[in-house]
Amino acid sequence: MLPGESHKIARSSALRAAVLGANDGIVSTASILTGVAAASSDHHNVLLAGIAGVVAGAMSMATGEYVSVSSQSDTERAALNEEQIEIDENFSAEVHELAAIYVHRGLAPDLARQVAHALMQHDALGAHARDELGITEFSTARPLQAALFSAGSFMAGAIVPLLAALAVPGSGGITYIVITALLSLALLGALAARAGGAPVLRSVIRVSFWSSMAMAASGLTGSLFGQIAG
Repeated sequence: MLPGESHKIARSSALRAAVLGANDGIVSTASILTGVAAASSDHHNVLLAGIAGVVAGAMSMATGEYVSVSSQSDTERAALNEEQIEIDENFSAEVHELAAIYVHRGLAPDLARQVAHALMQHDALGAHARDELGITEFSTARPLQAALFSAGSFMAGAIVPLLAALAVPGSGGITYIVITALLSLALLGALAARAGGAPVLRSVIRVSFWSSMAMAASGLTGSLFGQIAG
């Protein structure tokens, strides 16, 4: 990719994380609010449950992402260390290995050897990291950044149903929460699909359907246990 050139695929990782976090924030919080509102008409309890859900969900997203990406980072670091040892012990064999990769990709053998030798002289580990291991600066794991990004996107999504619950108290707010959440999810799905070059309508239908199922299940559970407890 040339300097200044941008492709949709280069944004896919960040886009996926943002959409996943915001979707989880909207669906999780709306489902909690719907379930509690169906079980209790106490507005204070509904809001308290929603706020607790936002904090717990954001921390869960951050922790899960940090642990996952840290594991990926450890794996990448171990692979790079192993590759550096191989380069130090047998440089010519690593040049041959890199050349074989380029031949497999379509270069003539002589040209592949020239390219491999030039790249190895310039940055041996970088060449093998990119072309043998598939590790680039775009894919390199950054645990703390990923954790903060996931938590932030979750909270950004969660605030939508929470504000809806705040605006309309009690069980009467269930419809308002659901509609607000679904509209937000549909808009988010459409924007994500458009940014990623995917079919917009399919994305909107998919996220709306499964989110509706989640909120319906939570509302039904809250209503059922609310009646039992009452």
